[in-house]
Amino acid sequence: MDSLRIFNIDEKQKAFDILLTRNEGDIIDIEQKVAKIIFDVRKNGDSALFKYTKKFDGFDVSKETIEVKVAEINDAYQKVEPELIDIIKKSAENIKKFHLKQKRETWIDKDGGIELGQLFNPIEKCGVYVPGGKAAYPSSVLMNIIPAKVAGVSNVIMATPPDKYGIVNPLILVSADIAGADRIFKMGGAQAIASMAYGTKSVPCVYKIIGPGNIYVATAKKQVFGKVGIDMIAGPSEVLVIDDGSVDISFIAADVLSQAEHDELSSCIAVVMDEKRASALNDEILNQIKTLPKEEIAINSLKNYGMIVVAKSINSAIEFANEVAPEHLELCIEKPKEILPKIKNAGAVFLGGFSPEPLGDYFAGPNHVLPTNGTAKFSSPLNVDDFIKKSSVIYYDEAELKKCYKYIEKFALKEGLDAHANSVKIRFEK
Repeated sequence: MDSLRIFNIDEKQKAFDILLTRNEGDIIDIEQKVAKIIFDVRKNGDSALFKYTKKFDGFDVSKETIEVKVAEINDAYQKVEPELIDIIKKSAENIKKFHLKQKRETWIDKDGGIELGQLFNPIEKCGVYVPGGKAAYPSSVLMNIIPAKVAGVSNVIMATPPDKYGIVNPLILVSADIAGADRIFKMGGAQAIASMAYGTKSVPCVYKIIGPGNIYVATAKKQVFGKVGIDMIAGPSEVLVIDDGSVDISFIAADVLSQAEHDELSSCIAVVMDEKRASALNDEILNQIKTLPKEEIAINSLKNYGMIVVAKSINSAIEFANEVAPEHLELCIEKPKEILPKIKNAGAVFLGGFSPEPLGDYFAGPNHVLPTNGTAKFSSPLNVDDFIKKSSVIYYDEAELKKCYKYIEKFALKEGLDAHANSVKIRFEK
């Protein structure tokens, strides 16, 4: 790799055009395959689930082996080094502490004979999907399950694909246990999503499904939405770093590469203040990339969607960032707190040279399940509210309804809803 793309801020449309291509591609074939799997599981339950688990994961599963047993969890603890277990517990505590601040209580406002309010109830049953395979992401287990338990979800079931021997990664099991998963099932892919959405004899149905996955999992979540709720359709990872030259350039390069190693579709953008800094940063990224075990993935990511943008000022950089609405936004600038009020669109904002994006991924406490592909313009990180239902509460005594029933009657009649009008009128004009 010779160089990243380097654009002047006036050429920002080129950057937007490149980012838009991440969403291109014909997924009709995938949609059809997923629809077939969902229909099969909905119709045939366990037999379809077991069939697809055998086909895609190589595990010859049965109703006796599909659910993880307590002994398997205990065995997992023996396979994970104690120091890592302690780190997971500390991370879990930070995540819990942060999300506890998001909890809200039922409220009723009284005004004479009128009482209005909101009733807050947790969703009763939620499913969490956790990818399997060679990569294990215990941090995602914590980030998805802990907010649900903080919200008060009483039944959190987790689905994760096993290996061909029916073994789930020990890190995943330990993290799920620490986070508070109630039941864990050895299943993956679209068949797992379908099983949680519609239920089988072995797998209970849930009311909402959350968690990341590949294109088949994401497509399945789209297709079952309506039968159940879902969190979001998250895309490949993104980072946008605004660099005013006050932070060590090696830090900036490392932060860009922290996302490039994720996926060949990852978007990694650095916004700098002059061409000299752009050239130096390009060289530093190319030097650091040679040291990465995932060098090939990182190179392809940067070739596809990596870029350095030269801005005219911090304000023009902020304007560009708000238009991109990145998943992760790093403000590697001298006084980031002064700039924070100008940030309108970002999944998570990291302030200063010592708040790198992986801090949010693993340990700080705010959720790392974030909106991508510009959806930070209208959506938020996963949070406790995603596991809460709000019901309106309305009470009028007779005197208060009598004051306003004529207004309601006229409103209803204007909409052609006579029975609505009569519902209030009959209480006073029999």
